[in-house]
Amino acid sequence: MTTNPYFMPGTCFFDINPSKSGEPHRIFLSIPKGEPPAEGWPLLVLTDGNATFPFAVASLMTQAFYPTGTNVGWGVIAAIGYPTDEPYDAFRRAWDLGPPPVKTYPPYFEGGPPVRIGGTGELLDMITDDLLPKISEMTMLDPARRTLFGHSFGGLFTLYGLFERPELFSNWVAASPTIYWEGSEILNNEAGRKPLPAPAYVHMSAGEYEGDDLAPFQTLNDDAEKRLEKKKQEQTVRLAQEMTTRLNGTADGLRAQFEIYPGETHMSVLGAAVNRAVGIAFAVRR
Repeated sequence: MTTNPYFMPGTCFFDINPSKSGEPHRIFLSIPKGEPPAEGWPLLVLTDGNATFPFAVASLMTQAFYPTGTNVGWGVIAAIGYPTDEPYDAFRRAWDLGPPPVKTYPPYFEGGPPVRIGGTGELLDMITDDLLPKISEMTMLDPARRTLFGHSFGGLFTLYGLFERPELFSNWVAASPTIYWEGSEILNNEAGRKPLPAPAYVHMSAGEYEGDDLAPFQTLNDDAEKRLEKKKQEQTVRLAQEMTTRLNGTADGLRAQFEIYPGETHMSVLGAAVNRAVGIAFAVRR
């Protein structure tokens, strides 16, 4: 029997060098066949692209063929990742997705480089100056229908972008955002957030087992007690719910919703969260 490598049809990737500063990013891209609509394609941008891109493309491919049953139409997916075959690059994502101030932490492993956070502004610059113009050279995009998705640290990055660069996207999807990080420093960005140039929508979410309880299988793990204590510090569900309440219906036209995904943990929630982002980004009837 002969086996062959499988590639997702209609997808490609390329590496892009930020024009201002920083190391190359690998961009995973899916552009629909045929001519774009008159106003251009809607766009979904995802962080942690090596991990999130397969979910997003599979979700779009299985739904956009049946818009009357799914409310999902076609659009462009661009996932920001790294030149690696691994699903995550923990060292680089800490810098890219961890908001300022710039701080340094001990290495992930003995002999490794120190871990740094604070580079979110550089990643937003890359999206603005390099990614969006590059995709616009390849196909027509609808500037009024751009969505940003991030999970965990990526969810924190999404919130930072909403507060500091609200003109970049009209939909902001923050799954399991690490609002607690650095003493909930992101709340200072929220308090001083820039006004929206147009009405926008933010969707926050978390798995059922990101609150006060462990998933049933986690109670059997050797680290159950330590994991439960960590949950009490993170308070992912409570902090996201409280932020949603504060943001919803503000005077500048921000609409906010929060959603719980039943049966999911911080890591297992990714597929459901990306699927929801696809539904938001490419909704036929909004």
